[in-house]
Parts: sequence; structure tokens; C-alpha cells
Amino acid sequence: MLIVQVFVHVNPEHIDAFRAATLDNATHSVQEPGIARFDVLQQDDDPTRFTLIEAYTTADAPAAHKATAHYARWRDAVEPMMAEPRHSVKYRDVFFPR
Repeated sequence: MLIVQVFVHVNPEHIDAFRAATLDNATHSVQEPGIARFDVLQQDDDPTRFTLIEAYTTADAPAAHKATAHYARWRDAVEPMMAEPRHSVKYRDVFFPR
């Protein structure tokens, strides 16, 4: 299992649009066969900061996800909304209840 945390900082005027685009992407992403989870979190004390937690079941699943139309739509829509470039950290599961 590969877990990727994506950290996003959006400009305040784009919070609602970012949420809408990201929820659309997440809704489609959880339907992909290689995705076990796709969580969208918004920071309590700074609503301009989001974390996406993506759990992939195979090594090929992240590339397959990035090849989907919904990912491309999300990527292109949210890029101009960001206060800084998004970044990610990859993890290996130690305990991941199914």
C-alpha cells in the first residue's frame, strides 16, 4: 500500500472553488480500482490549508490516477488557486485496517 499526503495552500478567495473542484476529484477517485481511500481534509485554524490523503493499492495506481480525466480537470482548475505549489510526502503502510 502506498499512501500519499498532498499539502495544498490556497488563496483565501478560492477556498470554496478549491473545495468544490477537490470534492469532484475525490468522488471520482474513490471509484478507481487502485484507490483504497481518498480523504480531503481542511485545516481548522487555517482554512486555506488542505491535506489530501490518497491510499493506493498497487504501485501502478498513482500513474493510472494521474491519467484520468477527473484528475486532469482538477489539476488544471486548482493550479491558479494555489498560494504556493502543492507538495506531497509518500508513506508505506504499517497498519491500515481494511
